[in-house]
Amino acid sequence: APPRAEKMAAATGRAAGAGPAGYTALAVKFAERQRSPHCLLVKEHQVREGADTAHPPRRTLFVLNVPPYCGPDSLSRLFSRCGRVQSVDICDKPGPGEKKDKLSKFFDHKTVKGFQVAYVVFRKPAGVQAAKALSQEGPLLISTESHPVKTGISKWIASYEASIVDPKELKAEVDAYMQDYDKRMAEEEAKAAKEEGVPDEEGWVKVTRKGRKPGLPRTEAANLRVLEKEKQKRARKELLNFYAWQHRESKREHIAQLRKKFEEDKQRIALMRAQRKFRPY
Repeated sequence: APPRAEKMAAATGRAAGAGPAGYTALAVKFAERQRSPHCLLVKEHQVREGADTAHPPRRTLFVLNVPPYCGPDSLSRLFSRCGRVQSVDICDKPGPGEKKDKLSKFFDHKTVKGFQVAYVVFRKPAGVQAAKALSQEGPLLISTESHPVKTGISKWIASYEASIVDPKELKAEVDAYMQDYDKRMAEEEAKAAKEEGVPDEEGWVKVTRKGRKPGLPRTEAANLRVLEKEKQKRARKELLNFYAWQHRESKREHIAQLRKKFEEDKQRIALMRAQRKFRPY
């Protein structure tokens, strides 16, 4: 019987090209000491013309089962032997590619929780066929001494260190963002002021919320309504007792009503006591 290492090599060779329908399995390793290789499932990305402009057909390799610790640089180095790689996009699930500009490394951070998919775009279509032919080779080593791929505890330590924010760098980025925001708001206000009251080609005049009562946030508008109600209530109270003699008269009338109510209550209590007499017959 062949040794254990030869058995594993034979099993790896049988599984290297075997995969789901339409996919080719590529055996990769992330370390020299790794015994069991990891399988990446690849196939040519096929979509309708113009449906996915970021990932053109015939030049894009669709990759499944990408581990969360395998980044775009690792995949680019892996498939660079097949041809010049134009771009590598890693997504949570398959879908049309959209070019998104990364605004900030502090606020656009997203934690990877599972395996992902990747789109490897080559300069020439021959790169896709060459990448599929890699299944005939042995396990491909992704992590090297010059470009190591961190896994396990080393990856967790690196992720924790990367999560620590430099206050000065963060403040500089926030200040730059606010300056750009203020500049854009000033330009929009200047443009709106220039176009205010000017009819368009069809003679329509654009009506804005600026004026005596400009648009306000919901919370601020609610606060203003409360203050307005309090002001009206205070004004009604001041008009009710505008003069001192009116105030004295209202007090005198109130005392008289209390005395009248007190006498009525006394009579009602006396009547109730009289009705509680014992009547045997």
